[in-house]
Amino acid sequence: MTTETLEFQAEARQLLDLMVHSIYSNKDIFLRELISNASDALDKRRLAGLKDEALRADDLHIDLVADQEARTLTVRDNGIGMTRDEVVGLIGTIARSGTAEMLRKLKESKGKDQNGEQAELIGQFGVGFYSVFMVAERTTLLTRKAGETTGVRWESAGDGTYTIETVEDAPEGTSVCVHLRPADEEDALYDYTDERKIREIVKRYSDFISFPVRLGDDTLNSMKALWARPRSEVSEEEYREFYRHVSHDWTDPLDIIQMRAEGTFEYEALLFLPSRAPQDLYHRDARHGLQLYVKRVFILDDSRELLPDHLRFVKGVVDAADLSLNISREILQQDRHIQLIRRRLAKKVLSSVKDLMKKDADKYRTFWREFGSVVKEGLLDPSEDHKAILDIASFASTGGEEPTTLADYLDRMPEGQDKIYFMTGDSRTQLANSPHMEAFRAKGYEVLLLTDQVDEVWVEAVGDYRDTPFQSIARGAVDLPSDEEASPEQAESYAPVLAWLNETLGDVKDVRLTTRLTSSPACLVSDNDGITPALEKMYRAMGQVLPPVQRILELNPQHPLVSGLRTAHEQRADDPSLAESAELLYGTALLAEGGDLADPARFASLLADRLSKTL
Repeated sequence: MTTETLEFQAEARQLLDLMVHSIYSNKDIFLRELISNASDALDKRRLAGLKDEALRADDLHIDLVADQEARTLTVRDNGIGMTRDEVVGLIGTIARSGTAEMLRKLKESKGKDQNGEQAELIGQFGVGFYSVFMVAERTTLLTRKAGETTGVRWESAGDGTYTIETVEDAPEGTSVCVHLRPADEEDALYDYTDERKIREIVKRYSDFISFPVRLGDDTLNSMKALWARPRSEVSEEEYREFYRHVSHDWTDPLDIIQMRAEGTFEYEALLFLPSRAPQDLYHRDARHGLQLYVKRVFILDDSRELLPDHLRFVKGVVDAADLSLNISREILQQDRHIQLIRRRLAKKVLSSVKDLMKKDADKYRTFWREFGSVVKEGLLDPSEDHKAILDIASFASTGGEEPTTLADYLDRMPEGQDKIYFMTGDSRTQLANSPHMEAFRAKGYEVLLLTDQVDEVWVEAVGDYRDTPFQSIARGAVDLPSDEEASPEQAESYAPVLAWLNETLGDVKDVRLTTRLTSSPACLVSDNDGITPALEKMYRAMGQVLPPVQRILELNPQHPLVSGLRTAHEQRADDPSLAESAELLYGTALLAEGGDLADPARFASLLADRLSKTL
């Protein structure tokens, strides 16, 4: 057959270079990756056989063949196999988002200590096959898709190119033959044809694989389902390795959640809270969900129906005893037993996070930093338990450097405060320095600083926590008690200038006096039914067309600039420079909240002109 030589995708070449130059001290993981890939292929073959009798295969297994004389190690499975296009797509390219970030982190991990603390990132990005080039001079892959008549041979030395050809006599499944480099124990490059070393690696990393991993006539793995074993019988290392297998994340999980339901509908679940967010957490096409088994038989790999979307980062397996082996995704969406599992699993995950808050504050802080913004998406779903989510949430606030829970916020509320005050925006610094904070800071009222995009929406959907309503300090009129309440005489004296500003400033909905400011001359607020600037930006970024949003300009009557403008208007209402002063006053209020000027050049020119007259 004709052999074709192709080049790897640019990112794949960079990754190959890192693999060839051995960025990891622990090179044993190449075998773990090949066995994991083979296990996935066997799962897919078993599932395909349930749907199509012609694709069914007996004795699904993984064979390891070591040839010390030829210095090769072969990993062979009788799984689903691959077509030519699948080989090119899965091995010749890295068809995953976040490639640049992956390469950066891989490079950063190079040269770290050899105690297992380095960031083993290979599997996280779905490119575990490339790890063979840490130990291989050359790698040959032979594969035939189940049900196809011809196979494919792929070969590469990791030098940026590979060859591929069609072959007629390939068995169904996939065989990866690794032509090993000479052993060099000083470089942690061991003899991977040594039977003792192979047994050690399989026992350490792949003991839980549900298919037999054979070396000659011996089966090397126990094939015990960890979720079916009592926790006292499973070591922490076994749990960690199983997590790495199902998640392709080679850091340790934050928490392990095991549960079993008995009665009219029985199931077992083994779930893991990751310690870091995956690169594709916010990508629509990202694969997430739990693995679904029925009576130890693998059914689906990414069953989104088993957990709500705001818990999509949770990894693990669910093994149901009473479902059909032929269940489909469409049936899953409607099945009442699946809906029951979904509710119970979600409740268990949230209660486990609550336990973390009490027992291990550091782990909880890690969890919320990585996944808090995703968990809060559940507050937008009316069918979810909002209280359970709010109970585990924490937020930056003006009360201190560390985030606070809502329960702690309520405990600190001074007498007379009856609302949970918050403000939304792009950053903590911007919010903390906002003019809106002045009166609240002066009165000692704590304000939550909400900077995630989802915060713009959920506070409106939820409304309150423990019967205490949420109140934006940048929306509507404030009702804080003030030592400088506007008198009727003061209100009357400012009425003409306020009316003039309303007429002069076409971009505002209203101009009024306020007691929310103590040191700033002015600020912009939304009315009770209006949308915030951050929410407006978010909608426009999503491509939504919005009518012009007008806001309210509030003035501090105690500020010299505002009182001076009133006096100037009384004395020379026809002076054209007063309109420029009004424009500058509005512009500074807009800038103070991080807004965008309609005409920055004009504002700069007006400001420069005014400053020059003061010199």
